[in-house]
Amino acid sequence: MRNIKLRHKFPLPLSGRSLKKMLPGAVLALLATPILAAEQDPGNALTLGGGANVTPRYSGADKSRVTTALVLDYTMANGFFVSTTRGIGYGNNIGKFDYNAALSYRAGRKDRDVNSDSLSDGSDYLRGMGDVKGSALGVLGLGYGVTDWLNLQLQAEVPVSQRNNGAALHFGINSPLYTSSNNSVTLALTGSWGTEKYMQTYYGVSASQSAASGFTRYDPGAGIYAWSTNLTWTHKFNQDWSVVAAAGVTQLTGDARNSPIVQRKTSPTGSLLVTYRF
Repeated sequence: MRNIKLRHKFPLPLSGRSLKKMLPGAVLALLATPILAAEQDPGNALTLGGGANVTPRYSGADKSRVTTALVLDYTMANGFFVSTTRGIGYGNNIGKFDYNAALSYRAGRKDRDVNSDSLSDGSDYLRGMGDVKGSALGVLGLGYGVTDWLNLQLQAEVPVSQRNNGAALHFGINSPLYTSSNNSVTLALTGSWGTEKYMQTYYGVSASQSAASGFTRYDPGAGIYAWSTNLTWTHKFNQDWSVVAAAGVTQLTGDARNSPIVQRKTSPTGSLLVTYRF
């Protein structure tokens, strides 16, 4: 059986939330990873794995943390899937078009430091800002294979709980730079756009938050808030075992870049995973 090949691995901006936590937090936290599209397999397949991630404490933090990553992905031949990277949903393709719809999760944010198995991001730097609750998401994705080496990707994430957290749209390209029987290297370039509610939730400072935290009041508008680049290397030891290493960088832009809670505008991300395919 072939290894699952994700056409896009989104480095956590962006929201900073990929393959982050240990069970029981792992399953919900990993659902927050924006996966724009995934190739379909001819039969049922189960992939399990684990490893580590390096991500910012929150989007815009100047400190990073190392967290444990757990992977579970079950894909059925008819297109239905249950996955810690894609959520619970259905995906398929028509010719060069891929499409998927899923119920997923966006992690919350604490105004204090959190440990490695927390469901939320967080930092003491945000004291007084209050907590942002996690959101259940409806995720819709589209992909189009322009050529064998270029795929266009589009994903919308709309909260179905905590709707005031706002919606986001991710768009980008994915290019397999090198492919052999045992190795593949993929480059992904992604832009992220947020509604006014999204921007206010994650980069804004309300009057009450300003009074409690000391940050200057800030009311960002809707717009593109981040650009991300990610390079992923997958090595197959055999038919079942693989290792996946990824490194990326996220650059905040627009109103997000100018937010008073943003300490670092450019953040590195990385992960190292070992997977087994049943």
